[in-house]
Amino acid sequence: MEQVKTTPEEQLPRFSIVLETENLANADLNGLSESLASLAAQDVSPTCAQEVWLIDSGDTPLDLLQELRDRYAWIKVYSAPLGTGYYEAKMLGAKQSTGEVVVYFDSDCVYESHWLRSILSPFVRDTTIQVVAGETMTRGLGIYGTAMVMAYIFPPFSGQTTLMKTEGYFLNNVAFRRDFLLANPIPDELPLYRGNCAIHAQNLLRSGYSIWQQPQARATHAPPSSVAHFFWRFLLIGHDYYWQQRIASEAPMPQQDAMSGFGGKLQVFVDRFRKMLACEPRHLIYIPLALPFALGSVVLVAVGYAIAALKPNYLLTAYNNVLGEV
Repeated sequence: MEQVKTTPEEQLPRFSIVLETENLANADLNGLSESLASLAAQDVSPTCAQEVWLIDSGDTPLDLLQELRDRYAWIKVYSAPLGTGYYEAKMLGAKQSTGEVVVYFDSDCVYESHWLRSILSPFVRDTTIQVVAGETMTRGLGIYGTAMVMAYIFPPFSGQTTLMKTEGYFLNNVAFRRDFLLANPIPDELPLYRGNCAIHAQNLLRSGYSIWQQPQARATHAPPSSVAHFFWRFLLIGHDYYWQQRIASEAPMPQQDAMSGFGGKLQVFVDRFRKMLACEPRHLIYIPLALPFALGSVVLVAVGYAIAALKPNYLLTAYNNVLGEV
């Protein structure tokens, strides 16, 4: 397949796109259709990809899967074994891909129309770049939406416009040179629900590699979609925080000390609050009523952390058992 022209001066690398369906175990199925619609609307068409992999581990209803294949002929479905985990599916997609660059997106994200071009172009401009992370923020406005923008994993957009070094990435919005990723794979056997990518990023930085952030490659992520999803998701964030700190303590990074403690956490919150209002000033209207939801999520994170400290594997085992009963 020929390289994709973007401007007379620039070409994009040969690329593959990977989506997994494990996220659909507790997310809104409509989100998958919205995510693929945003991919179809990119100003670099997904038909230009070497392949667009949908790694299905049995989480997508067959009728929806067929409907999506009929609507988007460029989707290639790879049937992974039932129970294939999130990170295992992501790496499986990289192994199946033939593009020079592997681009990851998720079923619960919606991507701006220039996202794909923005995340790919740095690989051509600098051949030493191995990892480019986009920016993902929580989508929402209103009492619950504002609370989730304040409290959920994904921070508001930075407002920056130029490529810069960063210390981490989200696996719903990142691209790797394929050979580099296969040589430095994302660990998939950690005792985490999510957050393996944070450990992976730490390992890359410790090995002397750089992670580049492209703030123009923007996506929005859905907040927890139900009471059960909210409850379990924030408990598991606490579980993951405990394990990330435990794993990181074995080989701490210098920057961890700078942001540890109450002062560092307060600085992070103030920065997030400022960016939230810069992105959408109307959040200010909803903050008084949103605070109870935000505080409730913080309490759940703290409870999840405490449970993990007492019984390190209890929450993840319990959650998997609940999924198995659904």
